[in-house]
This record gives sequence, C-alpha cells and structure tokens, in this order.
Amino acid sequence: MRRVQQTSASQLSVLIQHAKKTFPSEAIKEQFLEVIDLYPDIIARDILIEVAEELDRLVALRSLKEMIYEWFATIVIQNRRRAFGLKESEHSYHMIFCGNPGTGKTTVARLMGRLFHALGVLSRGHLVEVERADLVGEYIGHTAQRTRELIRRAEGGILFIDEAYALTRGGEKDFGREAIDTLVKSMEDLRHRFILILAGYETEMNMFLRTNPGLPSRFPIILTFPDYQLEELLDIAERMSEVQEYRLDRSARIKLSEILRQEIQTGTRPFSNARFVRNVVERAIRRHAVRTVKSPALSRETLMTLKAEDFSAES
Repeated sequence: MRRVQQTSASQLSVLIQHAKKTFPSEAIKEQFLEVIDLYPDIIARDILIEVAEELDRLVALRSLKEMIYEWFATIVIQNRRRAFGLKESEHSYHMIFCGNPGTGKTTVARLMGRLFHALGVLSRGHLVEVERADLVGEYIGHTAQRTRELIRRAEGGILFIDEAYALTRGGEKDFGREAIDTLVKSMEDLRHRFILILAGYETEMNMFLRTNPGLPSRFPIILTFPDYQLEELLDIAERMSEVQEYRLDRSARIKLSEILRQEIQTGTRPFSNARFVRNVVERAIRRHAVRTVKSPALSRETLMTLKAEDFSAES
C-alpha cells in the first residue's frame, strides 16, 4: 500500500492522538507484543498475536500495516481512558478499498474482522462477502429486503461488497440505487454493530463516490492497494510454494520472472497480481507431477523442486 486517503481532518482526528504516529521498523508482531505485555487486561492475546503474524507474512502493504497498528493502539488507549472515567472518542471504521484483483483486499478485510473482534469492537468478527447480484432484487422493495438481510447476517462482523461500483451502473431507475440507500441508512442506524467495506478498481470507486454527495463522508478511511512489484510477486510465489513444501530452483525463478514481466507489460486485461501468481504456481505443480511421475527413483529433493520447464503463463 502506498497511499491512505482521508475524507476530512475532523473525521480522522480519529486515528491516533495517544499512540505513536511513526511506525517502527520491527515486525508488527513485535509491536503488538510490546503493547500486550503492558496491558495484561487485554483478553484475546492469542488471537491478536495470530493476526499480527499473518500481517507480517503479507508481502509489502507497509502503509496498511501502519494503519492497523494505529487502530490497535487507538482502541487500547480508548479502553484505558474508559477505565479512568474519561470520554471515549467516536470512531467510524467503514472503509473503501481501492485496487486491482489479487492485491490482498479480501485477505486484509478478513484479518480486520478478527482484529476488531479481538479488541471488542465487533462481537463476532466474521466476514460476509457479497457483490451486486446478492444485493439487487427484481422489483421495488425486493432490493431493500435483500440488502437488510445481508446486513443482518453481517452484524457483529464485516460486510464486504466487491465491485461495489456496479451498484450504480444500471442508471437512475436501476435497483442498485435502492441498495445504496439502504446501506447508507444502516451505516448510521447500526454503526456500532457492523463495519461496511466497499471494494473495487480505484478509478471506478472514485466515480462511484461521486454519484452520491453523501457517500464520501460516510467512509472516513480510503485505502489504496497498489499492484505488486516484480520482486514482490516473486516473493509471493516462493511463499506460496513453501506452504505446499515446494521450492523454486534458480532456473524456475528466472522463468517465472520472465512470465511475470511479460504479463505486467503486455497483458490486455487488468493484472490480477497474486491471483495470477497463484494460478501459475498451481500449474507448475501439476506440470512437475507430470514430469516426475514416471521417474524410476524419486528423491525428496526431486519431489520438492520446481524447475523452469514446469512454468508456463498458460492457464
């Protein structure tokens, strides 16, 4: 992540008045542990540590990790203020996620649900992932009913709407507008009972926000997920392989680098980032199986090693 947009200074005076503004260089897990050790009354310690470990495993996304540390510190401090009988600041955690496919939006949303649950902001912390087809009905009133039902399912957790801009694509008479109106009303009426995250391509999401003057102020946090750089994509590929107990030899890394560079430079569709990498790695594992299955003597090294010949950009 390279950019964090904020819709107004007053809305995000929110984030950190009583905690560090400069994110330290150590792993986020170490920062969480340092704070947790200072406050023994933090209950869900194990869950917080697990979330921090998963954040540390995410490639890049430094600005996002800075923001999550700020939320963590802010909530801890607000809990301490409550213990001293001081006023608690009102915070809204409804968000916009902008970025291409495969940049980590859904993964981050799921981690946020667990984090906010562990800190007592959400009662359940689950993620309900939907799109336009799940919200929009077939007749007047049907859309509001379907949208309210999904909000009810998301209570205590996060409602994540992917490609949210599609709700405005049908024109003025489209029922998508009814879904937006229902969401906006529930954001206020149930503001402490669920978090709404709208996600999609950056340009389309910016256009979506301009369709309703009241929308930008409802989302105090806009996070931009940039495309991964080549070296970051290679790192992701190696991590995906390691999880399945494979490794890339030097020739495989060179071949994969060529495939990624070609896709980034000449792809005719929006680059799908980690999704593309996952598809390439999964195909390489299948090709590795075809290459080795008739070998007379299989060693552990052979079973684990992916070579250049296993990699192809084809799906």
